[in-house]
This record gives sequence, C-alpha cells and structure tokens, in this order.
Amino acid sequence: MKSKNFAIIIAVMILSLSLMIPSETVEAGSYDGLDLANAILVNQSTLINSQYTDTDDLGHRQAIVLASRGTMLPTGGSSFILLTTGVAGYNPATTDGLNPGDERGNWFAAGKYGTPRDQATLTLTLQVPQYMHYIYYDIQFFTLEYPDYIGSQYNDKLTITVDSPSQGTTEYTIDVNGGDFVLNANDIEGTGYDVFATSGNPADVDWVTTTPNPTGADGGATALIGREHPVSPNEQITLTFDIKDTGDNQFDSAAFIDNLRFSGYAQTKIIARKTVQDINEGLPEPTDILEYSIAISNIGTADQSNNPGDEFEDILPDNVGYIPGSAQASSGTIAYNSEGNKITWDGEISNESSVVLSFQVTINSGLANGTEISNQGTVYWDTNEDGINDATELTDDPAVDDGIDLDGDGETGDDDPTVIIVSSYEAPTIVTEDFSDDSAGEKATQSHEGQTWFETSEQSVESNFEVASSYHYSTLGSFKTKLRASCSPQYWNYSFSQFNSDVVWWEVWFACGNTSEESDLFLDFKNTDGNDIAKVKFEYVQAGSDHPSDYIVKLYYKSSSEWIQLNSDFLGGYLYNGWYKMRIEKYGDDYINYSLYQVGKGLIDTQTGSILGPFFSNLARIEWSSTKSPVVCPIFFWDEHRIGLTLIS
Repeated sequence: MKSKNFAIIIAVMILSLSLMIPSETVEAGSYDGLDLANAILVNQSTLINSQYTDTDDLGHRQAIVLASRGTMLPTGGSSFILLTTGVAGYNPATTDGLNPGDERGNWFAAGKYGTPRDQATLTLTLQVPQYMHYIYYDIQFFTLEYPDYIGSQYNDKLTITVDSPSQGTTEYTIDVNGGDFVLNANDIEGTGYDVFATSGNPADVDWVTTTPNPTGADGGATALIGREHPVSPNEQITLTFDIKDTGDNQFDSAAFIDNLRFSGYAQTKIIARKTVQDINEGLPEPTDILEYSIAISNIGTADQSNNPGDEFEDILPDNVGYIPGSAQASSGTIAYNSEGNKITWDGEISNESSVVLSFQVTINSGLANGTEISNQGTVYWDTNEDGINDATELTDDPAVDDGIDLDGDGETGDDDPTVIIVSSYEAPTIVTEDFSDDSAGEKATQSHEGQTWFETSEQSVESNFEVASSYHYSTLGSFKTKLRASCSPQYWNYSFSQFNSDVVWWEVWFACGNTSEESDLFLDFKNTDGNDIAKVKFEYVQAGSDHPSDYIVKLYYKSSSEWIQLNSDFLGGYLYNGWYKMRIEKYGDDYINYSLYQVGKGLIDTQTGSILGPFFSNLARIEWSSTKSPVVCPIFFWDEHRIGLTLIS
C-alpha cells in the first residue's frame, strides 16, 4: 500500500488535468439547509428546521442539488443532493487543478495536513408522523481514494446519524475500507469518478484519464443502497449527514443522498441498473466486445431470499454472441442458458446490500451502420417475504431518459433499456456542408453515413436565415443570412459525439458587400455547456465614398477582451464585394489561428488569438446575432462549409 509522502504529494499537485467528461454540466450554488432538505424529502411537511455548513469560504460550494449526473439519477422525485469534500459543481478529474479536494488539486483550508479538513454537514430536525417507526434514505458514496488507499488512514468518511429520543442514537459510516464498494470507474460513467490510471496501476497516486482501461480503474463507489434507522411516532428526531476528509485534504469524495422518507415497517425494495461498455474503445463496431454490468440493489431493510426460480434473467439482444465463461457475479450463481440465449442469476440479496453481475458479448460482423443493439434484464423479487417472487424490476440505463414511462410507475428514465448503436465506418477526418442537397428557403441539415452532425435554425420573411439557391460560390447552393436584432439569435448546431471526434479547424466561404447604413453580424462559437469558445463579428462603418453604398464591412475576432481586425489587402482592411474564406483553427491548448482568404489571391491575413474559455475541440453550435435593425439589411451568403476532425484517443 502506498503512503502519501511529501514527494508524491508534490508530484501530483504539479499536474493540471484538462480532460472533458461528457456529462450534464451544472454549477454549484449557495444552497442552504432548506434547499437541500426539500430536494430529498418525500414529505416536506415533516421538516421542522435544517442547517448546512461546510469549510468553503466562498459560498457553500461543497453541496449541490442535481437532476442527474452520469449514472446518478433521483430515486424519489426529480432531484437529489451531493455533499462533497471538494467543489460539488465540477467533476473531480476535469478541473485545472484548482478544485479544492480533487485528485491533483488543492484544499479549502489549513494545508494538506492541517485542520479543519474539508467537511460538509447537513442537519435536519424532523417530525415523525403518526404510525411511523423507521426513517429511510438512499445513499451512494463515491471516492477517488479507491483503490489507492484501502486499508490506510487516508479514507474520507460519510457518517449518517439519527438521534431519536425513544430509540437512542444510531449511526452508519461508509469509507473506502468498508465492504460496500462493489463498483469501480468502469461502472460509474459521467459521475466524475470514472477515471483511470494512465500507468495501468491504480494502486499508486497516478496521472489519471477518462479513457477506460480494464485494469486501471482509479475511482470507485458503493452501489446505490438504502439505510434505515428506528424512530417512534410523533417524536422529533435529528438527522445528520456528514462527509469529511481523514488524514489529509486531498482526493475528492462525494455522497449521493435522496428519497428521505418515513415508513411504518421494514421493507424490501429493489433497484436494478445496467450499463454497457465497448472494451475495444472508440465507436462500437462489428466484432467489438461489449461488456454489460448490472448492479441489483436491495435498498430496503428486509432480506431478498433465494426463492424458487431465478432472481434475474437477461435475454441477449439480436446481433451479438455470448463469450463463453465471461459471466461473473459478486455472489450467488450466474450462468448462460444457450437454449434461451439468456443470462440467469440465482441468489439472495441481504437487506441494504447489492450484487453486481457482468457478462461479455461480441458484436456480429457485417452489421449495417446505425444498427441498434438494445436489451433489458428483469429482476424477480419478493415484496412480502412469503418466499415467492411476486414482483419484477426492469434494469434501466442510468445515462438514458427518453421521457417515456414504460412501466407505468409515473417516472421516466427508470425503465429505459440499455442501447448501443453500431458504427460500421471509419470516423471522418473532414465533414462538409455545401448546401447543395438542401431545399431553398428552408433550414439546412447534413449527415455522414446516416449520422446527422449539422442542423440550422430557420428564419424567413423580414429577416433571413435559410438555404439559398440563386447565389453561390463553387457548389449548387449556399446559405443566406440577413439578420436584424429583432430576429436574433439564430443557430448552426453541431454534433460530433457519434464520431468520437474533436474539432481541429472550422472554415467557410462567404460573400458580402457594401450597404447604406450601420449594421453588424456576430458569430459566437459555443461549446456543449453554452460557454464561449471564440467570437467573430462583421461591422459596417461609414467609410466609403460611393453613396448610398458607403458603409463598408470590417472583420474582427475577439482575443481575451479585445476585438482585433482580420484584414483584407484592400486599403483599411475592408471587405469589398466578393468571395472570401474564413478559417478558425485550434493552435495548442490556449490559442486559435484566424485566417482570411480571397478568391484569386489565396491567404491574405492570418493572426493568433487566445481561446475565450473552453476548448475549441468541444464545438457544439454557432450563435448568429445582430445588435442593429437597419431598414436595408445587408445579406451574407455562406458556401462550402467544412470542419476538420480528429479521433478522440
């Protein structure tokens, strides 16, 4: 077991990670105890008062209310909370090293071995309703200390305490040394704890990446579990959730908390979640190996016995073949039934515990691009402890919510099958939209091998944002923009996730001309979170002598907070009538090259500007807008739009 000596700490702190995790992005807010309590209480009328404290001096960033994050989904209502030893609004491995508590980060206070260490505490005073004898909640613990510090003194602790006047004090503690850890980074995609040791040895403090590595999982979690504490009807109790660092202040941990409710009796409750991973990495292709993982959790306080018949079965989907010997179970008996082409599991799940199953299949060869592989397992369980499995629970994919309530329980997303789309082509390195296959007067779309990567919004009549066929550069069509402030913004939307690729460069040919009054046009390049990557503007100024067309356009890009002109070879750098090409290209991690070309003259200007915020590779849309409302609005035509891509390693 490796200790956290000073040399190791210095080594890990000098690394700044800049990995991107595709997941729903949120920002931590200044949540108080009432916000947090209401987000998890099934019956909010039972709340008497609440209090939240943490060690963050900048506004309670160690707690957040969420609707989803990766495999985390509400188990009751529409929200859950996270309490963390770091900043709850950011994924631990995706920061630049400034996130207190993260792996490669700093700490909130007192130095790495000082006190107080990072801590977040939510305390609730609750009124127990009549006839209620138990308080329940759903909990899941995530940490970057797994598996590095199993058995060491460095283990963040989550402690839940209930003080009942009649039943005394009951306490439940989770840390990395406990036996509840059944999930590793492969099973918790999108949570921020799905990180992998680049060396392949997760037992060491290591550089980490979000690229899956079967032997390098450097984060872990318990299964989603339920806990109960005894209480008595009509009394007031105090419930405390507390997460804190132990031994030092580094390495994030987080507590998922939801579905806080009272009950009159002990109960069994089954939750089953299933994920799939292409262990060959990249896009799922024919002959690749898929690994399915299923976590079946009994979050109730009554045991699920090994009753007659199987407790789980999963009929394999079409277009795959089972890999003999790959089925594994953390307990009980798992098998492949070739006659029924299904995985079966037989066993018991004790109260407040989980079982994890896994198996592998090979994607059939020769499948068409876009083939869907979809399936769902079924858990058979006993609701009333009579020895008969009288209920079923479908596995759901925690990363998917199609908005449809399949099982009639009033919830969406808790019954969605696990789906993977087969890609039978090489990811493109260049994609092109020349508007020649779009209809004039309508929006534009473009696909590659059946996968749509480009789509525009649509605006016509007074302003125009639509396909044009009457004027173009080298193709059969173009895209016309004539925007006023009243019709702004409009959008060019991109989706490159299906190609597993990042954007390297973006370019488009365009034509513009003089006009008779002041006008402007802005292109704001944004990432999937809506943050600015780059900004370009065309600005008309009165500088010509040919009245009434004496307003001439200049092209600018934004670098930091300054607008800088990109010049033509005309006097003053103006763009006169004609076709030009603008190219924007990633340059290193912090810069963008801006280039301007002109028909018949080639490259006429190139400059380097800084990226405004997130990485250029994560381009999701361009927002088009104007701040002016001219009577005679200038028209731009856009043609032969191309984007360079690189495969995500």
